[in-house]
Amino acid sequence: MADAYGTVERVERFEDLIAWQKARILTRAIYGVTRKGPFTADRGLAGQIQRASVSIMSNIAEGFERSGRSEFHQFLTIAKASCAETQSLLYVALDVGYVDEPTFRQLTAQAREVSRIIGGLRAKVARQRDAQKPNGRA
Repeated sequence: MADAYGTVERVERFEDLIAWQKARILTRAIYGVTRKGPFTADRGLAGQIQRASVSIMSNIAEGFERSGRSEFHQFLTIAKASCAETQSLLYVALDVGYVDEPTFRQLTAQAREVSRIIGGLRAKVARQRDAQKPNGRA
């Protein structure tokens, strides 16, 4: 049975992780907003926020497929940082008028949720990693 993060002792596929699923939804929403309206005129910002959101889901997937919990933890840390980058870029988009306030609130809420889920998953992976070490030491 899965917990709130979509994790179990032996998850078979990264696609089963709630963190990855939510990151995918966020990425789809980011692409949707950057492909219409005034955002289309700013390829630089649009590309950067797209890359940041793609980085979230990509790092979750890549870390999951790595050989151990330490590497997975490291990639989750990167994914969480990409959430922060995505949120920061959303502020730029709001400030220059590419997104309206309701869209900004919705997207930042999604990004915060993804960040919170990744944080929980990262903590769980750290506990599992530490439990595998002799005497529970790092």
